[in-house]
Amino acid sequence: MGDTQIQTQKNPATILVLNSGSSSLKFGLFKAGRAGAAAGGGAAAGSPDASTDEDDETLLLEGSAQGIGRPDGSLKIQTADGTVLLQEAHLMESQTDALQKLAGALAEHGHTRPSAVGHRVVHGGPHLREHQLLTPEVRQQLQEAVHFAPLHIPPALALIDQAMQIFSDAQHYACFDTAFHRTMPAVASQLALPRRYAEAGVIRYGFHGLSYESLVRQLGNDLPARAVFAHLGNGSSVCALRDRRSVDTSMGLTPTGGIPMATRSGDLDPGVLLYMMRTEHVGADQLETLLNRESGLAGFTGGEGDMQALEKRSAAGDQDAELAIDAFATGVRKYVGAYAALLGGIDLLVFAGGIGEHSAEVRRRVCTGLEFMGLRAEDPAGKVRVMHTEEERQIARHCRALLGQPAQ
Repeated sequence: MGDTQIQTQKNPATILVLNSGSSSLKFGLFKAGRAGAAAGGGAAAGSPDASTDEDDETLLLEGSAQGIGRPDGSLKIQTADGTVLLQEAHLMESQTDALQKLAGALAEHGHTRPSAVGHRVVHGGPHLREHQLLTPEVRQQLQEAVHFAPLHIPPALALIDQAMQIFSDAQHYACFDTAFHRTMPAVASQLALPRRYAEAGVIRYGFHGLSYESLVRQLGNDLPARAVFAHLGNGSSVCALRDRRSVDTSMGLTPTGGIPMATRSGDLDPGVLLYMMRTEHVGADQLETLLNRESGLAGFTGGEGDMQALEKRSAAGDQDAELAIDAFATGVRKYVGAYAALLGGIDLLVFAGGIGEHSAEVRRRVCTGLEFMGLRAEDPAGKVRVMHTEEERQIARHCRALLGQPAQ
């Protein structure tokens, strides 16, 4: 197929969302809500309450390319009611390869060309903190911010470039995971370093913002003043919210910080890195691989970072797996406790993400010891809830709100 554009009829009310991961590409095709027919619509870009009208985005298709770069990779596309349109297994070398296959499949099944394409961008650096139109200037700013997230920004840029070629007649938007956390006060965002570093953008940004925005919108008026959200998956973070806004979160300058994750270390004493540099003479690239690919739960267990697999191993008596699960749940619980102190109490604790939604064992372990605050995992109708995050739909909402607006 190469870079040939997909020739299908264009529908001005259709939004394609691309949500890229380290080895996967999730996507959703949405029919925009009523405001999508007009220029703009909804709240300001970056607002957690953007597009709160009753006629919300309607999912048409969804799916994912999994195992990118592995011989066991797969592509699946299904309709909103679960009808599978395409399911096949093959090697996809990169996210751009997966996007080409996705575009071809959409055309083959007769779906219209989108008028907007929304891209989830994990990190935009210090100057890109609002969801916005992807202009050449914005792309250049992303390129200049690569050193803030060298594992995330380059593949995001490659995917953006490819999507702009395939869907050249659509407007493309960047939606940033860091945007939701702009409301954090200085005491949460500033690091205890000389001021020149903050002036260079070395601050705590926070991530999973699109997930948190989605939860805020879903809860609506049921969201109390003091809440803690735990997005738990391969990447995991915890966020404290006061009056619907982020006031603190566990991830910092990069998505490596906070609680130990599937393959990421989480917070470390900086002296650990100095020790490695002095005794093993490792450089920045080696440290990046160690901290992001070989640590976290995988570090405890000799390489296994999948929570479902670890729970099976733990149940069979594997002590390394038991330690990994305990360290993960304890890390989450400690942040929940800290945020209770920060907020003066917690009225609602929400679990989301693949682990948060599907692992009752992790939820039980996190809540064990928090009963004195009324937080009990077995009481999801009370102060603890389990929710499905809707990152792709939230990106579509922002695209609809931004359609027709001038570049920032």
